[in-house]
Amino acid sequence: MIEITNNNDLPPPLDRFVLYWGDMGSVWGISRSVSQIHALLYVSERPLTAEDIAATLRLARSNVSTSLKELLAWDLIHRVPMKGDRRDHFEAVADVWELVRRIIAGRKERELDPAVAALRRCVAEAREDDDVGPTARARLEAMLDFTTRLDRWYEQMHAVPPTKLAAILRLGARIVDLLPLGKAK
Repeated sequence: MIEITNNNDLPPPLDRFVLYWGDMGSVWGISRSVSQIHALLYVSERPLTAEDIAATLRLARSNVSTSLKELLAWDLIHRVPMKGDRRDHFEAVADVWELVRRIIAGRKERELDPAVAALRRCVAEAREDDDVGPTARARLEAMLDFTTRLDRWYEQMHAVPPTKLAAILRLGARIVDLLPLGKAK
């Protein structure tokens, strides 16, 4: 159990996890503090207040508030009412599969959906513009085809239960052997 001590120190392995998750978040385009707060809530045994989080991670309370709003918008954390305490308490989605699903859904909504929409507009305009050569037109259409296939694949995988996704992951590259693809090109 994570017990936040009076000096708000985390056990070393959890402290390393929080720092590592913060670094990974910045690689993925998420602020370090948002990622660290998420990591802390993920490993916490109990819901934490913004004050608990600020003290433990030594972050400004305003930074914690802004980060919590972002995590709530991503649906990666939720408020937990605590009897006798008017402050908001927060906990993270604990199920790894659900956590990953929510992250992927958020990324799709923020990144893939706008890309598909933009590519559709570009392809439609390129088809009508005589100044766009056949090579550029074909490349735009190929990019649109790829992104729409990726979008459809996401929708299909989103509907697959976690137990079946785990089996697919265990199969790894061997899954290719199950497909009637013919010779590799």
